[in-house]
Amino acid sequence: QVQLVESGGGLVQAGGSLRLSCAASGRSFRSYVMGWFRQSPGKEREFVAGITWSGGRTYYVDAVKGRYTISRDNAKNTVSLQMNSLKPEDTAVYYCAASTMAVVVATTPGSYDYWGQGTQVTVSS
Repeated sequence: QVQLVESGGGLVQAGGSLRLSCAASGRSFRSYVMGWFRQSPGKEREFVAGITWSGGRTYYVDAVKGRYTISRDNAKNTVSLQMNSLKPEDTAVYYCAASTMAVVVATTPGSYDYWGQGTQVTVSS
């Protein structure tokens, strides 16, 4: 069983920055592909960023490329999402997710086995 706990969400003005963190339980964290997703009211959950088990490969949805950076610390069982130049359209609940089977970054929610409870990010204009 893997437990994921997100933190770092909040309210920020457009152009500002936030850093989300996800703390994971379990000794196998270093073998998981990790991802961040987001969901706005009335919309489907969408992939934002992902990182391979070693941190050697990252992948971003086009809407956040150049603004977001995903990273992980396998010694601390954490994955982070640095979000810069935030826009009102980035407003959503952000979820951390772990895939125990993927070997490359997966972009579909069904590829992930474990999810955090989500953290709200609100960007005001």
